[in-house]
Parts: sequence; structure tokens; C-alpha cells
Amino acid sequence: MKKRLEKDFLGTVEIPEEVYYGVNTTRALHNFPISGLKNHEELIRAITEIKLSACLLFRDLKKIDKRCADAIIKACEELINGKLIDQIVVDVFQAGAGTSLNMNINEVIANRANEILGFPKGTYKPIHPNDTVNMAQSTNDVIPTAMRISTIRMALRLIEKTDKLAKTFLKKGKEFKNLIKSGRTHLMDATPITLGDEFTAYGNAIKKDSKFIKMLLEPLYIIGLGGTATGSGVNAPKEYQENITTYLKKTTGIPLKRNPDLFEAMQNQSDFARFMGGIKSLTLNLIRITNDLRLLSSGPNTGLNEIRLPEVQAGSSIMPGKVNPSILEMTTMVCFFVIGMEQTVSFSVQAGQLELNVMMPIIANSVLWSLEYLTNAIEILDNKCISGIKANNEILKKYARSSLALATILSPHIGYEKTAEIVKLAKKTGKPILDIIDEQKILTKKDFENLLKINK
Repeated sequence: MKKRLEKDFLGTVEIPEEVYYGVNTTRALHNFPISGLKNHEELIRAITEIKLSACLLFRDLKKIDKRCADAIIKACEELINGKLIDQIVVDVFQAGAGTSLNMNINEVIANRANEILGFPKGTYKPIHPNDTVNMAQSTNDVIPTAMRISTIRMALRLIEKTDKLAKTFLKKGKEFKNLIKSGRTHLMDATPITLGDEFTAYGNAIKKDSKFIKMLLEPLYIIGLGGTATGSGVNAPKEYQENITTYLKKTTGIPLKRNPDLFEAMQNQSDFARFMGGIKSLTLNLIRITNDLRLLSSGPNTGLNEIRLPEVQAGSSIMPGKVNPSILEMTTMVCFFVIGMEQTVSFSVQAGQLELNVMMPIIANSVLWSLEYLTNAIEILDNKCISGIKANNEILKKYARSSLALATILSPHIGYEKTAEIVKLAKKTGKPILDIIDEQKILTKKDFENLLKINK
């Protein structure tokens, strides 16, 4: 393999001739062979959009000549479109604040832009990774800005899928609205509800979580680009600070706003902690609901068997014909993962010191991978499970009629003590409540069932 030599103030490094990254990236590869996990593509895209926006602004300010600017713009567009994504190679676990990732992208853009202009990789003339591509920028304001852009995009996808899931639950609620069943509290028989009541409640819970996430997303539209290293804006021209947000809005299509306190923007990443708290709330509800659905579909012969889930794959390597609630199980596992990432973000947010939070790379990737996995899981849950659920109406009727909790409806009519006697007799004889109230001429079965419907 042919090599080229690049140097920095630490010395000279050999680099494969064909790669577009340079000395800073190579040192990061040597220093951080940790996980093999690469940074999320949305984060890379957002960082590149910042480079593109800065180049456009400096071209218009005539601080980068048009020929060089056009080459940088083309290199950025290639990276945004995925052409050079395999050249962004630094590990998720890297130098604090994301310096490794920022320089990896700077070097790839610089080398590709120079190549477009006819210069070999590694020369960094006329376009330099730091002096040109990173002009007026710092890792410390680029990375948190890119975190916000990429999180907004991923969150909007999640919200779309979450809203669709809520609608599917609500649709099922309408479909099942007349199917009376036994309610359960403490996992014990309770007063009757309808299957539609359960599914409508699930839909409204998911809908509420989605609304909360939208609210928590709003602060992420406020960015601190222009603060450079510490929030002071050192090395960034006034024209850059005043205009870069406008250019970035146009590049990304996102209505970003400039943070009036660039020092706060650098130090404080608690917007991500609050946001992930909302994501965690959604996962807790999903875990609760998927566990309910597993119970309601359990058996089928020795469980509740009140609903039937779509059969998606064989459930056992040893028991022929067994089918498991696989989609629900997968969703729960994804939710557990996201809860762990929320905890990671919480610890990382409080770990900032003085003018900077250096834990930004793990905050970014924890948020973005959580959003991607959860979005995918919710889409699969909706399409391959919830939308295909069927009610087992005969089982629902059987349980509803045999529940001792039916007697509760009698209390306002015959009193608590008399009702308790009927329940005691039902337990002793094994007779359904409906039969006993009919035998004792308290109410006819028909009158009682009408009363049940009235109470609904």
C-alpha cells in the first residue's frame, strides 16, 4: 500500500495514499481504537452543512476566492450525499468535545476540494483544513450546533411515526368500542370496560408523549454558532457572527435561531437532558403497553387470549407451531436500550466544566442512535403488530360474564352488604354472578346487561 507523509506539531505520520483524511484523523485512529462504532451519519451531515454554510458566507464576503469556494462547496455536497462517508472513520469514543470528528471532516473536505482543483491529497494548498474549511469555527461551537440540527431531523421522524402509532391505537379503539370485557386492577378482576377503552387509552397516552417531545424539541432550534472556542467569538469576524445562522438556515431548511448568550450555548447542554427525558417517558409507556398486549394475547390455550396478534415468525426451535409476541419483545428491548442512553446523556450533561462540555460526542450519538432505533421499532410495531390485532370476542364475553367484579354494578341498587353476599355465594358455588342475580329475582340477565351498557 502506497503511503504519503503528513506532519503536525507532534511530528510526521504515514497515511495511506488513497484516503481523504489526514494527520489529525490518523492520530485519532491510533489513539481511540475503542468500539468500531462510527459517528451517526446525521451528525456528519450537519457538521458538513456548517462547513458549507461558512464557505458560502466567506465567498460572499470575498474572504475565500470563488474558485476555492466552489471546490469546497462541491466536496461538502458530495459528503452530504454520502459519497465520502466511508472516509469519516473516527470512533464514537474519541477526543473530548468532538475535535477528532471535526478535524476528520475538515481534512476530508480539504483533500477532496484540493483534488477537484488538481492538487494531490495531503498538500493542503490552496485549501487548508484549519485555515480554510474551519475558518471562524471551533469544534466547541460546531459540534453542539450540529448536535441540534441532527437531533431535530431525527426527532421529527420519530414524532411522525409516533403520531401514526397513536392513530392506529385510536382506530383500534373505535373498532373494539362495543366489545365488553373484564377490567383488571392489581392483575385481578375489576369492573367491566370495553376493549376499545383499553386501546383508546393506549393511543391517547402515546399522543400525549408525542406532544411533550415536540415541546421539548423547541429549545434545540437555538444555536451558538459563532461563539468559537469559549463563547467569546474570538477569530470570528463580526460579519460571520451576524450572518452565519441565516446561511445555515438556508442550507439546512431548519428555522434556526441564534442564541443571544454564546457562553451559555457552549457550557450548557441540558436541553438534551430534558429532551431525552421526554423520549424516556415515551419508552416507559411503550414498555407498559407492549407488556399489556403480551398479557392480553398470552396462551393462547393457557393464558388470557383476549386478543390475537399477527403471526410474524416461528417462536421456537424445539416446539413446532409455537408463535411468540416477537414484535412486542423487540420493541421492549429497544426501549430498554433508549433508557440506558437517556442515563448516559444525563451523566454527560452534568459533566461539563467551566466554559465547555467535553462529553458532546457521546451525548450526540446516544441521542441520535436512540432516535433511530426507536423510530424504526415504532414503525415496525405499528405496521406488523398493532394494525393487525384481532379481538377474540368469545373469550372477552366469557371473562366478562364470569367476573365477580360484575357485582359492583349492583351496589347502588341493592347496597354493598347484599352485593357482598352475592359475591360470596358465587365464590362458594362457582356460579356466575349473572345466574345468581337471575335466580334471586334481583334483576333479570337482560336488565343487568342493559344496566352494564348504560354504565358504559
